[in-house]
Amino acid sequence: MKKIEAIIKPFKLDEVKEALQEVGLQGITVIEAKGFGRQKGHTELYRGAEYVVDFLPKVKVEVILAEDQVDAAVEAIQKAAQTGRIGDGKIFISTIEQAIRIRTGETGNDAI
Repeated sequence: MKKIEAIIKPFKLDEVKEALQEVGLQGITVIEAKGFGRQKGHTELYRGAEYVVDFLPKVKVEVILAEDQVDAAVEAIQKAAQTGRIGDGKIFISTIEQAIRIRTGETGNDAI
């Protein structure tokens, strides 16, 4: 089992969700987040005062899936989330040792 964590721009969430559904993934977890990378935030003007916005709004999408689905899911996320501009985000893939469905007690791939 693998875990994919994708940090994306918030307005791309619906496109990413639909792309993941098209490749056969059912469940995702979405977390609102703030962060910055190379773009390092920006300066805004509010009521005549200038201030720096260090942390930009992002969305973290988490998906647990079988290893044979990873390539299709990564490709779907990458295509759906890409704008071609700085700050499009990152995708992280890690290994999951065990999964357990609380309601039924199912384990492993049956639990995801």
